[in-house]
Amino acid sequence: MFFFLVVVIYNKFKIPCPYINGTISDHHNATLEEQCAPKYFTFNSKTAYALPTLAFAFVCHPSVLPIYSELRDRTQKKMQLVSHISFFSMFLMYFLTAIFGYLTFYDKVESELLGTYSDKKDVLLLTVRLAVIIAVILTVPVLFFTVRSSLFELARKTKYKFWQHLLVTIILLIIIDLLVIFIPAMKDIFGAIGATSANMLIFILPSILYLKITNGNDALAKERFWACAFFALGLLFAMVSIPLVIYDWVHSGNP
Repeated sequence: MFFFLVVVIYNKFKIPCPYINGTISDHHNATLEEQCAPKYFTFNSKTAYALPTLAFAFVCHPSVLPIYSELRDRTQKKMQLVSHISFFSMFLMYFLTAIFGYLTFYDKVESELLGTYSDKKDVLLLTVRLAVIIAVILTVPVLFFTVRSSLFELARKTKYKFWQHLLVTIILLIIIDLLVIFIPAMKDIFGAIGATSANMLIFILPSILYLKITNGNDALAKERFWACAFFALGLLFAMVSIPLVIYDWVHSGNP
């Protein structure tokens, strides 16, 4: 992913302002300067996916326990250090990738950044695609471990059986492949999951669980107040994001 960021920054200085023929652009008859001038705020049909995508980007909850179990001399302090470093490094890479991707294509940038680059035979870009695929492939086993454990816990199947794990893994892979084939764009996945499950994992469920386990503890009144505020933020997030995503689907014909 760091290699991805480096290539995006490199292409920013390699690719001129895109899709411009002459002084006048065919996009809203904008001049060259207007076409290549960055805007601090842009509102269009993709704006509805901004908040859900941000939420989806920082959902790491399924990986926390497997990573914690692999720490040497694991403690809460060590896990917090791992979390802080991970969140900061990923935020920095996300932020720089978004900034330089936008400064390369401006309002022509697509929901999938790699799909915006027109040269499909560029060896460097093909290498980046390969690197992203490898990163995703290496991430899947950690997520599968959590999903399988959750399903077996719900079914009260605590005894390990290889054929059950294999069967669940194959079914999950088939479902994922079908979603990849039939869902038209990644933004639809980010929008749907970010507005629902990501919101639940980040805002709503932690707040509800904290309020439940601290019920009746007056010494934690301040912390309970912030948990209530966090819960209210999650509800507000859902009430804003979900209707906007559904509205975009209805009017754009997706998914």
